[in-house]
Amino acid sequence: MNPTLKSRIDSVISERVRAGTLRKVRVNDSVDGVLNLADNDYLSLSHDARLQKAGREAINRFGCSSSASPLITGFGPVHRDLLASIESWYGIRNSIAWNSGYVANQALLHLLPRKGDLVLADRFIHNSAIAGILSSGSRLLRYRHCDLEHLEALLKEHAVNDRVLFVVTESVFSMDGDYPDLKSIANLREQYGFYWVLDEAHAVGWYGEEGSGLAEEFGVLSQVDALVGTLGKALGSMGAYTLFKDEAICDYLVNLAGEFIYSTYLPPVCAAVATEAIQSVRQSISLREEGKKLSSRVRIRLKEMGFDVALGDSPIISIPVGDANRVMKIANEFANRKILVGAVRPPTVPEGTSRLRISLKADLADESIKRFLDVLGEVVGTIK
Repeated sequence: MNPTLKSRIDSVISERVRAGTLRKVRVNDSVDGVLNLADNDYLSLSHDARLQKAGREAINRFGCSSSASPLITGFGPVHRDLLASIESWYGIRNSIAWNSGYVANQALLHLLPRKGDLVLADRFIHNSAIAGILSSGSRLLRYRHCDLEHLEALLKEHAVNDRVLFVVTESVFSMDGDYPDLKSIANLREQYGFYWVLDEAHAVGWYGEEGSGLAEEFGVLSQVDALVGTLGKALGSMGAYTLFKDEAICDYLVNLAGEFIYSTYLPPVCAAVATEAIQSVRQSISLREEGKKLSSRVRIRLKEMGFDVALGDSPIISIPVGDANRVMKIANEFANRKILVGAVRPPTVPEGTSRLRISLKADLADESIKRFLDVLGEVVGTIK
């Protein structure tokens, strides 16, 4: 390796080690007895027999890979059926399926805003959205997290007739599990006429009468201009989708988004599994309601134990720890006791805000919750 390049790389790695933020890939070999509170399989569908059957049938019929980009031969009948299922679910006709939520956000926000446009985004939006916005040439201003008064102040200051204005937010935020008042954002859109991009990745399957997300729950789907959803979390598959009020946006992205044009497409098995998952979610009203009740109960119990957690009912619970090294020690001790929890450190979150990230499952048994809380109370008190 070139000596200058080696020095540069070594310096970055050494700093990460010093700060306790060095990332390593580890094998997660799920075995009996392990309580997984780290993944995003919120409805436990990734191991559902109906989804597995749909996947096996798709492999038998279409093979293991799409083997081409979607504009060559990679888009098959199973992908068509998936989009039809998504559009029926939302009552919105214009959709695109993507290989991941990251590329969906990146492509959308790289191509829609242009130089001279202004993007107002929640300070805690996902890295994929930031990457897309920054590469678009547009100007990015961040409003304080879930602070809609700050958003309105920026709208009043910057909304002018000849400027294209975008507002970008998540519904349920991936690190904190909180969410903004979507009805208030919809009202602001009516007043200021911005283009609203909403990332529903962590709300899909958990909220809404039919489980399509928080926009459905708040009754604002008709106000959202571009909605991003995932197939790889509550739906138990892999990939993502976007929905648009305007059909022309689909044509625009299909013709210009390199992430869609130049990559081998989503495997047929993923599309088939996701289609089956959507049908399951739409029929699982009681399970989704139980999941929200479970989240509320766990948060209240954590408050009673002295932890500074936000009340709410999303599947994501953030438990502040602060120090990056300490949060890793706590997570490792949980793993030693066969409980997997997320340990989130900078730069994913701001300095000094490292936290345990707990992902609940709607069908989690009471004894599993008790097991987690007992270990939490013991471990956090002993690890400094």
